[in-house]
Amino acid sequence: MTKQELVENIQRKRSFLCVGLDTDIKKIPEHLLQEEDPIFAFNKAIIDATADLCIAYKPNLAFYESMGVKGWIAFEKTVRYIKKNYPDQFIIADAKRGDIGNTSAMYARSFFEELDIDSVTVAPYMGEDSVKPFLTYQHKWVILLALTSNKGSYDFQMTEDQNGVRLFEKVLRKSQEWAGDEQMMYVVGATQGRAFEDIRKIVPEHFLLVPGIGAQGGSLEEVCKYGMNKSCGLIVNSSRGIIYVDKTANFASASRMAAQKVQEEMDIELKKYNL
Repeated sequence: MTKQELVENIQRKRSFLCVGLDTDIKKIPEHLLQEEDPIFAFNKAIIDATADLCIAYKPNLAFYESMGVKGWIAFEKTVRYIKKNYPDQFIIADAKRGDIGNTSAMYARSFFEELDIDSVTVAPYMGEDSVKPFLTYQHKWVILLALTSNKGSYDFQMTEDQNGVRLFEKVLRKSQEWAGDEQMMYVVGATQGRAFEDIRKIVPEHFLLVPGIGAQGGSLEEVCKYGMNKSCGLIVNSSRGIIYVDKTANFASASRMAAQKVQEEMDIELKKYNL
């Protein structure tokens, strides 16, 4: 999916919502445990209920890997179901990969060739040669970790050098030598507030993947105030706040209501900024 196609989806759906498929076998409704593949059954119901309200889905690999082979099968079935039935959806493999070059090349092959996923989250700590293998695939995206929403982000990402430059700012500047805004995005946590202003000074045109609204306490209005650009430039993720709002047989319709509430708030924000 190209950047322009992503922008057109946002405008058409009046939404920049990403639904995070952080599917935990211990949290899904009990009646689904009778299914042959409970994880896929849960994901399918959530996807069918929310696909017209969002522009992306983000399966978090940890939740699937925790179940071994069964989890990987459910993950692959989920990806293929989205691609077949909702081809306008942007799929993000939230895998946070990143290793020496030949290892990263294998990660890239698995996500971009075998599964044909649109994008993958990548950790930049090992530098250019750990990221470049993902960038050899045209029309695929690297979503680089920049400034995350967890408390531990202050341990490294906010540390300053002798000139007062923070580590996440170095990541943003250096990574622009590797790819432009048609192939690279950045993860910026919703709880980072006015740091979005500093980020936009460095990467004004890039899309930002923003986790942390809802259960983690991030403010959509604040994210838009400081992070939105002239093409929106935001993909805002909500996981627990949508997929786990109900544990009864009505879980899918409840998730739809939660997603619709966020979509309506996003429509207001888009109008506010004349988008």
